[in-house]
Parts: sequence; C-alpha cells; structure tokens
Amino acid sequence: MLFAMICKDKPAHLNVRMETRPAHVDHLNRLNAEGTLKMAGPFLNDEGKPCGSLVIVEAETLDAARALADSDPYAQAGLFETVEVKPFNWVFNKPEN
Repeated sequence: MLFAMICKDKPAHLNVRMETRPAHVDHLNRLNAEGTLKMAGPFLNDEGKPCGSLVIVEAETLDAARALADSDPYAQAGLFETVEVKPFNWVFNKPEN
C-alpha cells in the first residue's frame, strides 16, 4: 500500500534542512534502491525556498510507513513541525499505468 508523508518544516529552520540534506538524500536513495520510495520532493514557500516535504512510499502497514518517516534524517534532526502519514491512492499519471 502507498502512504504519503506530508511534512511541514519548523519556521526559521532552513539551515537545519540544508545541513541535513546530504543525509536525507542518501536515505531517500536507499529507499529508492529498495523499491520503497515512489516519489519525493520539497514544498516551496512564496520565495521559492523549501518549507516542507512530500514523500510517497510503499509499506505494508501504517505503522511501517510511520517508522520510515521517523527514520528520515530530517525528522531526526528536528526539522519538521508536523508530519502526517496517510494512506494514498495514486490514480492519475501513475508510472506503472
């Protein structure tokens, strides 16, 4: 099943995002190599700077998806103000279709 992780950065934490980005990218590359990562990218604020993340993964259960969210270096560095993990149904423009 697919799950969407909707992450909102804490205000004034762009420096945390930038300092942690290499570890975050390595983490996503590992998930991608395993076939777990389906898509990911940052939300942007009005100035075009990252202010959150959308990550879609495949996991067996909601708890497993939450564990993936918790293992993200951004989460471990305290970047996120909130993280929602929700079941997701990819209907349009899904690559497998």
